Amino acid sequence: MSTISSARFFPVYVVLAAAVVLGGLAGCVTAPPPLLPRVIVEPPPPPPPPPEEPLEIDARRFAPVSQGAKQEVAAGHVPGAVILVGHRGKTVYRMAFGNRALEPRALPMKVDTIFDLASLTKVVATTTAVMVLVDRGQINLDKPAAAYWPAFAANGKGGITVRQLMTHTSGLRAGVASRPHWSDYDGAMEAIAQDHPVKTPGTQFNYSDVNFIALGEIVRRVSHMPLNVFCKREVFEPLGMKDTSFLPSPALKSRLAPTDYQGKGLRWGVVSDPTSYRMGGVAGHAGVFATAGDLALLAQMLVNGGEVDGKRILSPAAVAAMTKAQRLPGISTQRGLGWDIRSPYSRVFNTAFPAGSFGHTGYTGTAMWIDPASKTYMIILTSRLHPNGKGNVKPLRAKTAAGVAAAVPMGPPALAAWSDADLEPEMTGFGASDTPDRVRPGIEVLAASGFAPLAGKRIGVITNHTGIDASGRSTLQLLLKAPGVKVGAIFSPEHGLSGQFDEKVASGTDPATGLHVYSLYGKVTRPTAAMLRGLDALVYDIQDVGARFYTYITTMAYAMEAAAGAGLDFYVLDRPDPITASVVQGPVLDPDLKSYIGYFPLPLRYGMTVGELAHLFNKERAIGAKLHVVPMQGYRRNAWFDQTGLRWVNPSPNLRSLTQAILYPGVGMIESANVSVGRGTATPFELIGAPWIDGGRLASYLSGRRLPGVVFEAITFTPAASPYAHHRCGGVRFKVTDRNTLDVAALGVELAAALYRLYPGKFLIDKTVGMVGSRQVIRAIKDGDDPRAIDRRWQSRLEAFNRLRAKYLLY
Repeated sequence: MSTISSARFFPVYVVLAAAVVLGGLAGCVTAPPPLLPRVIVEPPPPPPPPPEEPLEIDARRFAPVSQGAKQEVAAGHVPGAVILVGHRGKTVYRMAFGNRALEPRALPMKVDTIFDLASLTKVVATTTAVMVLVDRGQINLDKPAAAYWPAFAANGKGGITVRQLMTHTSGLRAGVASRPHWSDYDGAMEAIAQDHPVKTPGTQFNYSDVNFIALGEIVRRVSHMPLNVFCKREVFEPLGMKDTSFLPSPALKSRLAPTDYQGKGLRWGVVSDPTSYRMGGVAGHAGVFATAGDLALLAQMLVNGGEVDGKRILSPAAVAAMTKAQRLPGISTQRGLGWDIRSPYSRVFNTAFPAGSFGHTGYTGTAMWIDPASKTYMIILTSRLHPNGKGNVKPLRAKTAAGVAAAVPMGPPALAAWSDADLEPEMTGFGASDTPDRVRPGIEVLAASGFAPLAGKRIGVITNHTGIDASGRSTLQLLLKAPGVKVGAIFSPEHGLSGQFDEKVASGTDPATGLHVYSLYGKVTRPTAAMLRGLDALVYDIQDVGARFYTYITTMAYAMEAAAGAGLDFYVLDRPDPITASVVQGPVLDPDLKSYIGYFPLPLRYGMTVGELAHLFNKERAIGAKLHVVPMQGYRRNAWFDQTGLRWVNPSPNLRSLTQAILYPGVGMIESANVSVGRGTATPFELIGAPWIDGGRLASYLSGRRLPGVVFEAITFTPAASPYAHHRCGGVRFKVTDRNTLDVAALGVELAAALYRLYPGKFLIDKTVGMVGSRQVIRAIKDGDDPRAIDRRWQSRLEAFNRLRAKYLLY
């Protein structure tokens, strides 16, 4: 074709290309209408022009950034960090601090250290990959995801659009459902396909790893390449991101920052996210490793409207679409396509960077934030989980963002421009970030309101030593000092007001207040009419442990029944489920086994907070209480207690650590038989034994069962408490190697089956029925059925409970 002909047809090609891109972005021709209410897509508010500045940024301006990083390393909040700032096409600040590794020996941090990005994968890899395919007309944002992955349509997901996945408005759960059991990439896809939304799609923002795992699968299906291959060919290599990849080569270990331990091994170049790890290390929500320098190339590409160094990765229209605010009516949270704009996780950035900026964070301690108006970006990379999983990157993020905002003129901060600074808590997956802030339990939320709901009321307080705020002040003391509130009585559960008694507890008088303390674990287990006389309301604040047979939830339910009978209001001050409220495991209680240790047909591990349980009990038991739940703020369902920022308080005398609380539901299943579960030792529920058990034989048998997340060690011990007080016992110790993969209900059945198989004439299995909660399970063990087959049999009732449970979830 001649030059003249080429020139003549070039505008036609441009028009056609633009039509393809805009059609993919808008979906206004072929897509069905999205689920109502629609996401409102609006551009960021026009930022004011950046203040005049010198052409060169003086490096001395960043002294506060360096000082803050050094402070955080010295405080032990992070082992080290790499911080990079880009401005107007140049790197104006790049520094390494502290160490990239502390164990097994200290190794200094370098600017080219490679980090596990955790949830930055969502935007660095998956979002970019999706938008590349949108640009090519191969994906339409407003088409159902099932148009690209037909199996996804099952169980009410057929109308969920690609846009809803990218904006966390799909209504899907935070993490991949633990049932059915799955162990690899295909298993995760099957679990997602079989799952159902936990919220109505298109009605609220709920941060979910599942959204981006599904998007990664869509990329694979549309491009006919695994996500890691597509990203390497179409994003990382074209941008020159030479150190960015899924599944980094072992040869790079000398540059990789390790994270925490998995069992006895340090995760070093192996993805930290448990779901991505189970999927083989390649997933749409987590799994990418990169350097700060490589991320700067991606950030510069976005600042430039989709190209860098003459290489175009995305169209300007695609970049604009990614960074527009996707809003829902009446909700202040704002997210772009993949990118965060305004949410609980972006607060420290919103108070420093201007309106129109965007970014994302990662659970391992990573973050990047971009202001396109001033052409500025900030990258913070740490491995906060190293070595013990307990680092805290929030102060570093806050200090760095403030320091960068002071060093680089960008205009007024976004948060100051918003009239509503209170953001809704979001559900979050493991890979999201550390928690948006410390969890604020119900008592703190109530106190922040000035105790307004209780004004003018005379109340009874159902509490114990676990009812405290973050400063350690007891709920009882706070209510006694609350303006307009009169405390008329105190009620205590099992173990008493102090939580120290392991026996029946008598009523008495609280020496600190002179008020009568009515024991609900003595002569009575529920408040009587006489106890409630003169009260207007009952207030419940006790820390639960998440196991069906723990008696505190029965005490709550009995008190709700009493309040309903007396016409009193009932307030529940909500608290976290310490073993996460995202996992449901074990047999559902047989209805005819209802008792003080089984108020309602719950599974062994029910995955609900006490506030959620109160709603379920009130409705499903037709209690009729005038129920008011004061919810937590900043809570995420899949957070373990040590991820809430709250102080651990032993909920009862023999649960002295989170590890023991994790093991308790499974080990407790056999406690009512003739075995010791370690009461009267330093580590109750971390071991079992009896004089008639050969520890080596039992440990060998259980090890051969290859249960994920736990290992077994033969021991001997002499408990100081019954059964077998002061008798030498053989047994096993449990060591949790991965709490995210451990199925404690399966552990309990394996223990019962092993003891019955190895010691058929000695282990009194029939005594466990109340704790196991299922006669069918007991019969199957006696019949010699494989515990894995037994586990499969309770899945239908477990799924039925999950459907019921979904109606009462608050978070």
